[in-house]
Amino acid sequence: MKTAEQMIEKRAFIKKEMDKNLPKEQSDALWAEATGRLEKILDKYSTIPKGVRLHTDRSIFPASAVYLTLKEAVGSETAYSIIENAAISLTEPIGRKLAALMKIPGMRSVFMSIWDPMTKKLFGPSNGFQNVFYPKKKNEFRMDVTACPYCRYFTELGCPELTKIYCENDDRTYGNLPGLKFERTGTLGKGAERCDFCIRKV
Repeated sequence: MKTAEQMIEKRAFIKKEMDKNLPKEQSDALWAEATGRLEKILDKYSTIPKGVRLHTDRSIFPASAVYLTLKEAVGSETAYSIIENAAISLTEPIGRKLAALMKIPGMRSVFMSIWDPMTKKLFGPSNGFQNVFYPKKKNEFRMDVTACPYCRYFTELGCPELTKIYCENDDRTYGNLPGLKFERTGTLGKGAERCDFCIRKV
């Protein structure tokens, strides 16, 4: 397992957003404090299965450590804005790159063909999710998420409000792909009973 220092180094885009909003000395000090907090979180959750760690170690735990540290120092509004804007800075470029790829002839069909196995591998029960997968239809993928590690661990760590940022990452990544329609009416992170997820060719 990676150390707290190694994990948080991968979240440099969050530090960049901190540097935009805070004096450099304060930003550096809070980043160091967040690293220490992350180490304690990792100790607390040392027995989490490998599949779940794909989400906790890459996203949930570092974001929680930074947010909670910022919240104590600069207040919840500024802390939330920093995490949200950092997420936007990461996912919007990914969405633009995917949109460019979808313009290549045949790429939308390839994308749809890998979506089902990819989703089940990365967002299935072994990764801490509970899902309802609907029967396959040509050019469409549908599932519901009824339990989610983002909801679970953000809530356990005292920052459930961060969950909706990660819900919105999907909209930023998949919401503007040419020839594809991403549809969702609600998410667990925004108070719905499920995250309904549909992507289809149009």
